[in-house]
Amino acid sequence: MSDPMTAGFQGGARLLWARSEALRGFTLLSPTLFVVVAAMAVPLALMVAYSFWSQSYVTLDTSFTLKNYQDVFSREIYRVLFLRSVAISALVTLVTVLLAYPIAYFVAFDVKRHKLLWLILLTLPFWTSYLLRVFSWKVILGYNGVINSGLMSLGLISEPLQFLLYNPFAVIVTLAHAWAAFAILPIYVSLEKIDRTLLEAATDLGDGPVRRFFRVTLPLSMPGVIAASVLIFIPTVGDYVTPTMVGGTGGVMIANIIQAQFGKANNWPLGSALAITTMLGVTAIACLTIWLSKRGVASIK
Repeated sequence: MSDPMTAGFQGGARLLWARSEALRGFTLLSPTLFVVVAAMAVPLALMVAYSFWSQSYVTLDTSFTLKNYQDVFSREIYRVLFLRSVAISALVTLVTVLLAYPIAYFVAFDVKRHKLLWLILLTLPFWTSYLLRVFSWKVILGYNGVINSGLMSLGLISEPLQFLLYNPFAVIVTLAHAWAAFAILPIYVSLEKIDRTLLEAATDLGDGPVRRFFRVTLPLSMPGVIAASVLIFIPTVGDYVTPTMVGGTGGVMIANIIQAQFGKANNWPLGSALAITTMLGVTAIACLTIWLSKRGVASIK
């Protein structure tokens, strides 16, 4: 026979769960919330703690110190690499969005049938391994790669071009291809949601295709453009695989230094301080960009 107090508590809990929509929602979210906390919040908290410690060879000193952050802000090499990473990621974002917008526009407005098939075909190259795609670009842009071999066979150049690989250009091209799908899909969704009667009304009021695009289509699709820009900019700043494989010394980014601190240098406190500083800087830039974009869209409207 069950305890009356326990039975009463269980009955009250069931009644509270039935009446409280917030509690039911939290119950449904709790597994996901647990995974997020375990996989993201805890490692991030450990990294923040490490950034205030110090390390000498293999000895970890857990005494509080700001030396790691002093090194981050005092050494010019870190500032240069951070600014280079931001510049490369900004160019990657710009190139990717400019290339993705016409494709998304075509699928949203010109494709009348089998749109799902078109979307699958657009994302099909991204079903392969990321490393394989990066290595493919290394083969394409290489000294004896597809581009150089093709140009030489056509007689357009007498010797292989040197600037195609192991520089920021190669990093930008490779990252733009790697993240293209992440730009096409949000822009397509934003364009698909545009009410077509607004375009018809603009045409009836005398707007031509170009004027209608800049007055109606572009402002209404800006949420997708902003989402695509954020989805591309933030991860590419922290990419260290692509710069390692195709960037060379001129394409090294801040993530390569962070990876080296956690790896070969075995200096986790300094690596943590670099990572935290980079995350805060990227977050500030992303928030500022979103705010300026929203103000720009509001001024257009």
